[in-house]
Amino acid sequence: MSASERIDQLIAETGDWRGETLAALRKIILAADPGIVESWKWMGSPVWECDGIIAVGNPHKGKVKLTFDYGAKLPDPKSLFNAGLEGNQRRAIDLFEGDQIDAPALQDLVRAAIAFNRARRRKTA
Repeated sequence: MSASERIDQLIAETGDWRGETLAALRKIILAADPGIVESWKWMGSPVWECDGIIAVGNPHKGKVKLTFDYGAKLPDPKSLFNAGLEGNQRRAIDLFEGDQIDAPALQDLVRAAIAFNRARRRKTA
């Protein structure tokens, strides 16, 4: 089963607002850049990558968490990050039932993560 098929399955099995939220996040993320690919890591986590990991999404009891691998290094002018703010690498967006997703702001964050990944790759190349 491909990563995309596994993500489809996770969304379908989650079945409630969390599945709908994860599906909406996925659609927004994939629309941000045609080079984004989906993978499946860490025993069941949807991951979006482009020149490195962008974000990991997971439904949890009572929320959906979208964790950006290098979120602490990204500009967040719309203050989407609301979890993991004390860390020096990762930042997350916790979405609860009824929360609205600011799609343009999320796409800007995804594009900033891609730019960060590409800059890191150039430094190590």
